[in-house]
Amino acid sequence: MRSVCVYCSSSNAVDAAYFDAARELGKRIAARGDTLIYGGTDIGLMGAVARAVHAGGGRVVGVIPRAFQALSMPHDMADEIIFTQDLRERKATMEARADAFIALPGGFGTLEEVLEILTLRQIQVHTKPIILLNIQDFYTPLVTLFEGLYHKRFAKPVRALYYIAPDVADAFTYLDSYIPPSVPGKWFEPEGQ
Repeated sequence: MRSVCVYCSSSNAVDAAYFDAARELGKRIAARGDTLIYGGTDIGLMGAVARAVHAGGGRVVGVIPRAFQALSMPHDMADEIIFTQDLRERKATMEARADAFIALPGGFGTLEEVLEILTLRQIQVHTKPIILLNIQDFYTPLVTLFEGLYHKRFAKPVRALYYIAPDVADAFTYLDSYIPPSVPGKWFEPEGQ
């Protein structure tokens, strides 16, 4: 059993395919006996994945800043709700409680969470798997941006920091075979040395 942190959208206005993927992910987490660590609300993809885990008999842990208490919170389906002072504490709590990270499609908040957890992996703060669930090619433009960073030497081309999964089944195949890869130091050697 492991704890899977899921980063995802809190929008109810996104395409149905993203909700389908969120529900499938939640069902799979529950069926495996894993624990969901997520953003703690009952809206958007967050709510869909949490409801699916709960319906499947899985454990749900919501982590939410006190400022968001007015939002709909799933008290009836969360086994545990952790209130944090702010978004920074929320991310740190989710990181500490998780054994793996899966990013469904999402907006600025999701991207910010993904980039922070990738940065922490890059500087070797953790060795946990990070998966971008590329539903309808959502993350393809971001991966293209990453390739540009590598090409222009803003970052070392360490693609092992993350895994691009085309679907939920592939994400768990990757998790089940995950061995932390060796990651070189972040910084390039100065020119001429």
